[in-house]
Amino acid sequence: MKRIVAMSFALCLAATGVAHAQSTPDTPRNPSCTDEATSKKLAGAAKTSFMNKCQTDSATACDTAATAKNLNGAARTSFTKKCVSDSVGGN
Repeated sequence: MKRIVAMSFALCLAATGVAHAQSTPDTPRNPSCTDEATSKKLAGAAKTSFMNKCQTDSATACDTAATAKNLNGAARTSFTKKCVSDSVGGN
């Protein structure tokens, strides 16, 4: 039980650190896939294709970042899921 609590605490700290790192003003933030699709005025099949490729590229980049941070198990899954979600943006 202590191990689960400790892992949850560590995961929360990691998520907080990632959120803080993304919100700092000196870190340039790339536009999300949704923002790019909107700015390019994509619709229909073109938008679907663009979003699928963008999501795949984001997943690859986030997986690489998780590897660089030496994340494994639940921490890696959580980090990758949030990273991809932030990169893709809302629909």
